[in-house]
Amino acid sequence: MAEPFSEHARLAAEIERLKAEFPKTRDLYREVCALLFFRFGVTPTANRLYQLVHRGSMSTPTAVLSEFWADLREKSRVRIEHPDLPAEVRHAAGELVATLWSRATAAASAALDGLRADVDAQQRDAQQSVAALQVDLARTETALEQRTSALLTAQVRIHELEQSLAAAETERAALADELEPLRQRAREQEATLANAQATFASERDKLRAAVELADTRCQAAEKRATLEVERERVANERLQRDADAATRTLTDARAEIQALQKQLGDLRHRNGTLEGQLEALRDTSAAYARELSAWRDNAASAEAAQRGAARARSADAAKVTKATKATKDAKVGKVTKGARRAKPAAATPPPAGGTRKTRGGGSGPRSGS
Repeated sequence: MAEPFSEHARLAAEIERLKAEFPKTRDLYREVCALLFFRFGVTPTANRLYQLVHRGSMSTPTAVLSEFWADLREKSRVRIEHPDLPAEVRHAAGELVATLWSRATAAASAALDGLRADVDAQQRDAQQSVAALQVDLARTETALEQRTSALLTAQVRIHELEQSLAAAETERAALADELEPLRQRAREQEATLANAQATFASERDKLRAAVELADTRCQAAEKRATLEVERERVANERLQRDADAATRTLTDARAEIQALQKQLGDLRHRNGTLEGQLEALRDTSAAYARELSAWRDNAASAEAAQRGAARARSADAAKVTKATKATKDAKVGKVTKGARRAKPAAATPPPAGGTRKTRGGGSGPRSGS
């Protein structure tokens, strides 16, 4: 399908060239006849000529075509003029030469057709190459346009970024001027916060030490209470009459253990409260920057309040310790008196170490609390 279309295109191009070269209609038709017959190997007809040229009337290509065939027949004849040859010989010689000329023309036409086929093949290859090059050129142009557009966009973006950078640099300089006093205030606040943290850390360490000591004493009291229970059980087997007193002693010991555990829970709760206050102080340290002026005015009073609270807590702890010790001493005295009263009626005297252990076990955790 591509070859006839290419031949038709070449024919149309040649006809357009002839139209420009031969403005007269008859001359144009005559050249088109020669073009069709000699170059393209097509037998011209009047209808074909008129479809290609579209000039004049139908009689014009008919007349020109008749003249073309007549001229062609006249030119194909070969006349041999020689005075010594007879007319039949001259005619036969002319026919022979005409036959030779026809065969030569046919051979030349065949060679021309082969050459034309080669030229057409080369032309098709060239057209395919041109088409491929045009596609590559279109792709290259598209890529170039895209890169040009991207380059323009990048240049615009660079310009915008340069403007933004200049504005940011100006703003940074202004912020640096404002940041220096804030940094000074922040350093002062950090120093104050460090002092407060050190104070709270010291208080927390003391509370932790107290809690650990209370835990140790509570464990020792539990062990001593367990031993006391075992000893009381042995004494209960030996001294049936002292069963009630021993039972009351055991109940009192358990109550003391519960009281110690309650005091231990209170100390742990107080420790957790102080740790929560410490975390709250850390969270509120961020707000010290906005409230620096007010904090300076209230710093002295806050510190005095904290010292007073610490002294109050120390005083409360001392009071609780004294009260616990007094209560324990009273209970131990009662237990000792009961044991002494029950001693004459016992079959075998109870071991004295049990009462002493009870006194020691009860007084240890209370003094620690």
